[in-house]
Amino acid sequence: MKKQIFINLPVADLTKAKTFYEAIGFVNNPQFTDNTAACMVLSEEIFVMLLTHDKFSGFTQKQIADTNKTVAVINSLSCINNDEVNKVADKALAAGGKQTHEPMDYGFMYQRSFADLDGHHWEVFYMDLSKFPNQ
Repeated sequence: MKKQIFINLPVADLTKAKTFYEAIGFVNNPQFTDNTAACMVLSEEIFVMLLTHDKFSGFTQKQIADTNKTVAVINSLSCINNDEVNKVADKALAAGGKQTHEPMDYGFMYQRSFADLDGHHWEVFYMDLSKFPNQ
């Protein structure tokens, strides 16, 4: 079995968060979805668990961060090319996300960044290592 990653995110409005993630290409897995959580699938290895604040609080004794004011993590997703980077970021913005900074082009890597409806920071990028500068 391949290793999988499950990113658990606290969300203020589960329905709106689910709709946002569907808009940018995630698919809901109803087997692991109820009125407190939604399992959003990006690939066979990548999942985002959207959890209501009450549900999320059951997994930690720490206070939930206000990610509209602070950043705790930046989630980065690779894309197959620059066009896919733009499509994902544009869909995120159209679905109510906010651009966190201007697109960045490093020559070998292109990236765009956005925050979801709850302020969780995401970067989508394409990297061509054949263009990586030699040291």
